[in-house]
Amino acid sequence: MQEKALALLRRYYGYDSFYPIQWQIISHVVDGGDAVVLMPTGGGKSLCYQMPALLMDGVAIIVSPLLALMKDQVDALRQNGISAAAINSQQDEYDNREIVANAINGQLKLIYISPERLIADLDGWIAKLNISLFAIDEAHCISQWGHDFRPEYTRLGTLKQRYPTTPIIALTATADRITRDDISRQLGIDAARLFMTSFDRPNISLNVVHDLSGKTKQRTLIRFIEQHHGESGIVYCLSRKTTESVATMLRAAGINARHFHAGMPTSQKLETQRAFINDEVTVIVATIAFGMGIDKSNVRWVAHYNLPKSLESYYQEVGRAGRDGAPAEALLFYSYADVIQLSQFARDSGQSEINLEKLSRMQQYAESRVCRRRILLSYFNERFDHDCHNCDVCHNPPERIDGTTLSQMAMSAIARTGQKTGINTVIEILRGSKRAEVTAAGYDRLPTFGVGRDTPFTVWKSYILQMIQLGLIDIAYDENNHLKITDFGREVLYGKRRVEFTKFEPHVETSKAKRGTRRRNDIATLDGIIAGEPAVMDPGLFEILRQTRLAIARARGIAPYLIFSDKALADMATRKPTTQAEFSTVYGVGEAKCEQYWRPFTAAIIKHLGN
Repeated sequence: MQEKALALLRRYYGYDSFYPIQWQIISHVVDGGDAVVLMPTGGGKSLCYQMPALLMDGVAIIVSPLLALMKDQVDALRQNGISAAAINSQQDEYDNREIVANAINGQLKLIYISPERLIADLDGWIAKLNISLFAIDEAHCISQWGHDFRPEYTRLGTLKQRYPTTPIIALTATADRITRDDISRQLGIDAARLFMTSFDRPNISLNVVHDLSGKTKQRTLIRFIEQHHGESGIVYCLSRKTTESVATMLRAAGINARHFHAGMPTSQKLETQRAFINDEVTVIVATIAFGMGIDKSNVRWVAHYNLPKSLESYYQEVGRAGRDGAPAEALLFYSYADVIQLSQFARDSGQSEINLEKLSRMQQYAESRVCRRRILLSYFNERFDHDCHNCDVCHNPPERIDGTTLSQMAMSAIARTGQKTGINTVIEILRGSKRAEVTAAGYDRLPTFGVGRDTPFTVWKSYILQMIQLGLIDIAYDENNHLKITDFGREVLYGKRRVEFTKFEPHVETSKAKRGTRRRNDIATLDGIIAGEPAVMDPGLFEILRQTRLAIARARGIAPYLIFSDKALADMATRKPTTQAEFSTVYGVGEAKCEQYWRPFTAAIIKHLGN
């Protein structure tokens, strides 16, 4: 089976090998197993159900929450020569009926459908299909613990009851431990195998700038975008009004930008989205309503003009850049005014306690002087015990101290309470507090009681937050925010590993002069953050190939990235193929694409080489 799969991979996708975890997932599903898959955006999730669909008899049903995402996936599959279709309300019902007939006749390998439509049609045409598998995309939508809960997803639990022997694969790029457990339970696949690859996206540079005033913030954003001249990017804003004002400001600076938010007429939203997909508009300034349904691989940067509400949201939005694996950048503007506004939103939500806690973790990420990638990955319970050297903190490292003994004190206290206390109670135990809650629980009789009394409360809190950010301990939101020691933390606790902290610096109300210094430092750091190109790539040829791709896309009425990704163009600009045989070996060039496109691209290369 693996030989057949590799042949299909080369034929349809132009790749020579699977990632190891991809093949494990594919073989597990083909063998009839259920799976919960956690992979970062751009990590190859789609192939984990598309390849089983090609290998198995029948048609795969792909549940997707957004019409734009369905269209994107179907267009990409068809470009690769794979029979796929989507059933949705935006199509003429005649077209939908024709797709249904084709599916019943065995002419399709994949059908994309919304959860509402799937449930509504279960007793109708779906019952007539030979279904190979169900794939639930954006599976975090099923959980109230997830950042994008959708009630219609909760009805998908009926699938396992109706089709007990048909494999179900649930896929998401953003789910912490609580959410992924909830996904299995809600779908009725408690025995599903969990496949979890690294959440790390090492090609994305993570950067935060602080406390910039209005005009300075605007100039910094303009400078950042100019450093990415001609490259696609997204600016995320907190409010609809801000998207409009920022887009106007960027256009005044000569940048090809449009705004996007949920309050716009549907026709205007679709046109803006189409223009961005087709590279007619370079920059979109949007609320979080934009981007989830777009699989645009050549987004080279994402900027957050305002603080996101949670690390899940931030990770998902940042992940819209660099999906092709080529260098990309993330820039976050941080101000306390955003924290105040988001706190009010959280208090007004139906889950104020959990949303306030998640906002707090987002704020800690922005304010921390710990490697940003370590914070982000530990939040998703992934061990990452070294600095990334691709974030602003790593580029300008703070003073460090040995934090091993302090960590052992804190984790000893956590362990001796049965891991049933929160941050403040642990600090009170370490400092020897005689508060009623401490003595009533008998914590004043623990060996660790008072061992850290010489360290002030605020210093302990800073270091415990760093322990969370470094992945030594975790917060169990579903257990009253109690602290839990991780496997990495146990290694430090038992003396098998050492750990460093960023040295605590007492917070002093920043003077205007100091704020100005920090702004200048942030902007100086920003000037040094420019994603590099591959060392042996011809940048002039890359731009020629980009224009060739754009011209073909406009002539055919499809998105440029559906023809080839930036990574494929970079491979062409490096290897410079001039024949069909050479072109067929380029990254991402399968049989269908080779036949369609080898002539115009090799002609452009030959012309460039002759200059």
